[in-house]
Amino acid sequence: MSGEPLPRVMRLPDVVLFNVTAIVGLRWLTTASQFGPASLLLWLLAMVIFFLPSARVVRELTDLDPRAGGMYRWVTRAFGPRHGFVAGWGYWVNNLFYYPSLLVSTAAIAAYAAGPRGVHWGDNPWFVGALALGGLWVAVGLNVVGLRIGKWLQNIGGYCTYLPALAFVLLAVWALVTRGSATHFTTRTLVPDHFDFQLVNFFATMTFAFAGLELAPSLGDEVRDPVATLRRGVLVSGVVIVAIYLLGTLAMLVALPSDTISITNGMPQAVAALVQRIGAPGLAPAAAVIAILLAVSNVGGVGAWLTGSARLPYAAGLDRALPAAFGRVHPTWRTPHIALLFQGALATIFIIAGLSGASVRDAYVTLTSTTIILFFIPYVYIFAAYLKLRRDRTLAGTLAGWVGMGAVLLSIGVSLVPPAVERPVSFELKVVGGVIGFMALGWVLAHLRAVREPTAAGAAGD
Repeated sequence: MSGEPLPRVMRLPDVVLFNVTAIVGLRWLTTASQFGPASLLLWLLAMVIFFLPSARVVRELTDLDPRAGGMYRWVTRAFGPRHGFVAGWGYWVNNLFYYPSLLVSTAAIAAYAAGPRGVHWGDNPWFVGALALGGLWVAVGLNVVGLRIGKWLQNIGGYCTYLPALAFVLLAVWALVTRGSATHFTTRTLVPDHFDFQLVNFFATMTFAFAGLELAPSLGDEVRDPVATLRRGVLVSGVVIVAIYLLGTLAMLVALPSDTISITNGMPQAVAALVQRIGAPGLAPAAAVIAILLAVSNVGGVGAWLTGSARLPYAAGLDRALPAAFGRVHPTWRTPHIALLFQGALATIFIIAGLSGASVRDAYVTLTSTTIILFFIPYVYIFAAYLKLRRDRTLAGTLAGWVGMGAVLLSIGVSLVPPAVERPVSFELKVVGGVIGFMALGWVLAHLRAVREPTAAGAAGD
């Protein structure tokens, strides 16, 4: 079933900035830095076994079907509407957890921007909740008004991602040349000194940090010359993303020893340390400015995931896999406003639930683990769809599909084990229970849809 056409307002620069703001999380630099110089090798490994295969897969599947809905349509084409619905459902639901985890991180960074007296607010659930909900509904409102306007939130988020990263790297180079590095780099330290579960769990997080190239194709109906534009967007943004993660992590280790880096606001902390080491008091406000830019970057990331994932229930609404209201387009703003508002309402509930009965740190860790698992279940479908539909039947194409699939399955497995949290039982109940519950609900809805279709067809025949 076809709906009213959505306006094509996305050009190549918009797609590149969309990919950067959706995929790059500068907070992952602090996570990576916890493992010292060895994290650089792990970034390269995550790039080889996941990011490059996913780029190949997305480019190929976009060529086959560049319409709105992206991976929902790819999986439907490969395995039928029931599996397409379940894959799209898992991808959409994962974002309900992703928004809160990203916004909780944003609130902690924003508290840092207020200076030493405001840092403690980053551990206050009321402050974090208010700021997270405010950022969420700014993103919802701008995207309901229209992607022509809403894309600027994503574009600004992209600028506020790579400009602070560039400034941070330049500061680190300055400090390295004049004062040396806070971390000692040798050939031996570039290789992990031990192999344990914590290292594997960390690698799953790095893999997740590279995920998201499949999001922009979900806006295919709103991209000008979608096949060519999306393919170029993958290439250009891919280079930028890899450079930010590698150089940013290197700069973080130049700034601070790995065991002193804060997991929630490590980048502003590192900027302050670099400024102090360089001995340039005029740059003292840089840490607060970087923190503000990072907060804006995160809100832009929420906007990107909100608008991209909203096209999945929109496409499902057009196909009658969900109520037809989800496929409705606003008469003035030409946006799938019902899908966007519904996502905003559910994300609000998840932000409140995630912060209830837990510290801010535990809420962040729980939401992140649940997000990784729910996100990678649809990725299994994406790689499987590629292996079935691909036109490239070379050995390289086959390896890309199976290597990427292996990285995804590994990431799901290690994310099921709890990290060091205050309430491990509560963590397991929230993560495992949430994943099973939501995916089971998706299967039930897919089954009900399959039952309704023959019934409707029989009634039409009568």
